[in-house]
Amino acid sequence: MLSPKSAETVRATLPAVSGAIDEITTLFYEKLFAAHPELLRDLFNRGNQANGSQRQALAGSIATFASHLLDHPDSRPDAMLARIAHKHASLGVREDQYPVVREHLFAAIAEVLGEAVTDDVVRAWDEVYWLMAHALIAVEKRLAREAGVRDGAVRRPYRVAGRVQETDDVATFLLRPADGAPVPASRPGQYVSVQVQLPDGARQIRQYSLSGQPDGGLQISVKRVAADGPSGAPAGEVSGYLHTQVHGGETLYVSPPFGDVVLPDDGDGPLLLASAGIGCTPMVGMLAHLAATGSRRRIITAHADRSPATHPFRTDLHRLTGKLADATAELWYEEGAGIEEEGAGRERGGVADAMDAVTVRSGLMDLTRLAIPAGTTAYLCGPVPFMKAVRAQLLDSGVPSAAIHYEVFGPDLGL
Repeated sequence: MLSPKSAETVRATLPAVSGAIDEITTLFYEKLFAAHPELLRDLFNRGNQANGSQRQALAGSIATFASHLLDHPDSRPDAMLARIAHKHASLGVREDQYPVVREHLFAAIAEVLGEAVTDDVVRAWDEVYWLMAHALIAVEKRLAREAGVRDGAVRRPYRVAGRVQETDDVATFLLRPADGAPVPASRPGQYVSVQVQLPDGARQIRQYSLSGQPDGGLQISVKRVAADGPSGAPAGEVSGYLHTQVHGGETLYVSPPFGDVVLPDDGDGPLLLASAGIGCTPMVGMLAHLAATGSRRRIITAHADRSPATHPFRTDLHRLTGKLADATAELWYEEGAGIEEEGAGRERGGVADAMDAVTVRSGLMDLTRLAIPAGTTAYLCGPVPFMKAVRAQLLDSGVPSAAIHYEVFGPDLGL
């Protein structure tokens, strides 16, 4: 917890720091990458730096942590810290990098706020920084130890054993350890980090959800990220490389699975898996696990997409829904919803049930139209605007906030 004097100083200066946090984090990254260009080349996502989302995430985490220390002095925002720690552990963030971040962050704060940054202000915010940093370091060390990471070598070589083109812009890659060693254990909903060497020599890293775990391997599914002219966001460097250069036989460097948005090992209450676009990857992994274990839980899978042709794992969704004892799929397509859906019948004991387990609608997802069972636990994945809308619908339907979990692809800007 913060010392009383530091808490008083942070409370007094939090509005000023929060008001200038975007300017501070922008300058911080400029200073950091000028001093350590290797971090931008080989650790940070250059696309997220270009579109500003990483700066927003850093700003939000600092402000949230400081506010929590003031409002709840006897606790920490452990959910936020766990989310960050899993991503850091997957990337291979090291303890000795935290002082480097601190140096350039505080230089940026001093430059932006000027004379307002007194010695007392520096000491108070230094306390905030190191409370957060030491908490993250402890969790990251534990996660690395549990994952069997030794000597900081978070990634090891995997051979690309196969590739399946799911849609025009989504491909699935089957990965097997190049040394033939066992695949590390994973939980439904987790992700791995994948490092590739790009033509300019950069070793960029991206995190991809496990869309399945076949015997002896890992399975990831990657959407090719196109450039967005209106926003100025560049095309995805790593997704583009994987789509154009990786077809089978290549070597990729892959971390053990990490991620805290996972299905619990036990439980028998109703589940809702809601996704949009490529957000279906962790959901299909969860659904495959539920089918493989013969779950008898009430399961609603809800997915939104532009059209049936752009819906990854559409056939798998039908097949897995049919294998489960009490599962239905609810689909929303913005266009082409009238296309006949195949494989919608549910199989029970090898006998096709006449009841259709899949419902297709036009337009945007609206979960208020569904009968959400009491006691439902919900998992969301997709673009942040989609998850904000769906979360609001679930709250309106009576699902408590604590029962709604979400995974964000990229920096977590919060819901």
